[in-house]
Amino acid sequence: MPEHVLVIGATGNIGVAAVKGALNSGRQVLAIVRNQASAEKLFKHVGSSEGIQVIEADVTSDTGIKSVVDQVKAGKLPAFQHVYTCVGGEYTNVPLKSITTERLRKNINMSLEANFFAYRDTIEYLLEQGHPDSTWTICTGSQGDMAIFALPAITQGPLFSMATAAARENEKTNVRVNEVYLMFRVEVDEDAAQHGVTSSSEFAAVYEGILSNPEIRSSRVRVASPADIKDLKWAKKF
Repeated sequence: MPEHVLVIGATGNIGVAAVKGALNSGRQVLAIVRNQASAEKLFKHVGSSEGIQVIEADVTSDTGIKSVVDQVKAGKLPAFQHVYTCVGGEYTNVPLKSITTERLRKNINMSLEANFFAYRDTIEYLLEQGHPDSTWTICTGSQGDMAIFALPAITQGPLFSMATAAARENEKTNVRVNEVYLMFRVEVDEDAAQHGVTSSSEFAAVYEGILSNPEIRSSRVRVASPADIKDLKWAKKF
């Protein structure tokens, strides 16, 4: 039986890279999508639907990801051994003083809460399975430190702490928890070609490298330039 990777945030620029990385490593993918249109978008960006099973759920709801895990436990979906989460909010340069309370809360839900649910509602399952080399991976961005764009910055910052806490909690478990810290723009292949930035297909190699190297544990994998994609740089989070 092939291993499966549960990808949360699968239709975004980074999610597509995670799906490609999982497939390139010989694994299959369970991708959570909003609806059928999102599923078609994912297949288009990946270039195929082979090896990808989509499940419709709202990852911003505190029951969305749990409902998927419950289906896995009930045998309605394949077992998964790995999780990759990369749910993002708005990437916009709205000034800090112009962010409404409603918009702030919406983005905290999309960025912080959805990624928190991706940990809280999957980790117990990964621990119970006891697979000897399970992984839980989150992708964060340097906006959280640089704050060039205020809105994504303030919703990104708490993910650094969350990733460290998750890494601490699992330092001695069967689950390798790691954070990918991305410092440049990645876009799906079609857009990347137009804008002259790194493509999802290229960035996929980062996840392949994490999956294949059991030494990368409780670490931040720092991807500061495209040169770091194939030559991974990582350091313990604590």
